[in-house]
Amino acid sequence: MWPELFKIPGTDFPVATYGVLVAAGFVLALWLIARVAERDGLPRNRIYDLGLYVLASGLIGSKLLLVITEWKELGSFERIFSINLLQSAGVYYGGFLIALAVGMFLTIRWRLPWRKAVDAFAPGVALGHAVGRVGCFSAGCCWGRETSSWIGVTFTQRAHELTGVPIEAPLIPTQLIEAAANLAIFGLLIWIRRRRSFEGQVMFAYLMLYGVARFIIEFWRGDERGQVLSLSTSQFISAVMFPAGLALWIYYRKRADKEPSQQQGVAAEPASIK
Repeated sequence: MWPELFKIPGTDFPVATYGVLVAAGFVLALWLIARVAERDGLPRNRIYDLGLYVLASGLIGSKLLLVITEWKELGSFERIFSINLLQSAGVYYGGFLIALAVGMFLTIRWRLPWRKAVDAFAPGVALGHAVGRVGCFSAGCCWGRETSSWIGVTFTQRAHELTGVPIEAPLIPTQLIEAAANLAIFGLLIWIRRRRSFEGQVMFAYLMLYGVARFIIEFWRGDERGQVLSLSTSQFISAVMFPAGLALWIYYRKRADKEPSQQQGVAAEPASIK
């Protein structure tokens, strides 16, 4: 793992692998989202604008949930507004939920069909998240529990200095497991998109698929993530997200069956984006 790619010439400022991969994941996701959205008849410029607002709100949301879940560890407002916190990964679910709320608000305000818009975003979110999790692995954050299995990885001293990842024993590479899960989810969403019979189906599938994947992966995580009841914060959100996605799927599936005329053309997808 290489937490830092290189230092900017003439300075001691490092270029972090995590930041580069997260940025690459966002660019890749936005490119895919714009392409899919345009095929669905959504205005490309509006989708780019929406993507930038979603990115900004996602960054804020991820830091906000991090502060909530680690309030005891942070302990003071000075640490909350420190450079270290700004450079930290944050909590994905905080970013996702705030970004989803902002995205919904803007699609309604801009009079975009919100279910068609979230369908365009879902595969891109999964793909970008997969790339971002590889960034987590390079930095050492979001680490797993100790293991004696052959899959165990040992992080570097520099990663420990940056993120606090334990280096005394091999750890489960939960970052790579989640990256692989997101890639699988991306593939499934594309498959569902080819066959979708109502708008919103792709995003509702994402809510269920990622909810299940993250719930399972949380059992292998070893870092501090806060707790709700007997579950980690992210595991609790996953437990809520799956039934929410299922309920939305059933509701709009039944509505589509009652209004078939409004769903004409939804299932057909141009071959170029399949």
